[in-house]
Amino acid sequence: AGAFPTWLAPVQVMIVPITDDNNNYAQKVLEQLKSAKIRAEVDDRSEKMQAKIRDASMQKIPYVFVVGKREAEAGAVAVRTRKGEDLGAQPLDQVIAKLQTEIETRSNLC
Repeated sequence: AGAFPTWLAPVQVMIVPITDDNNNYAQKVLEQLKSAKIRAEVDDRSEKMQAKIRDASMQKIPYVFVVGKREAEAGAVAVRTRKGEDLGAQPLDQVIAKLQTEIETRSNLC
């Protein structure tokens, strides 16, 4: 039904800034993900955050990273899975390491 495992998904992570003020941090997160060879995009449309999350879920993107002021200050991202689980805020470097492991081992955590 289009719900590919993370290692096969065309877009593995959608980054959703809470407000337009968080777009710069979202771009920094995108750069770090791309340098780690993780396929990601930023949804920087001027829509409500819930609409962006719903759109990513409809596209069957395995992970959504929500970024806001608190996450930017902490160097973290709030992680949500395709199944709707909210894993809370986690340090970005730890999340990248977990994703790389999931992709390399081709495990299907999502």
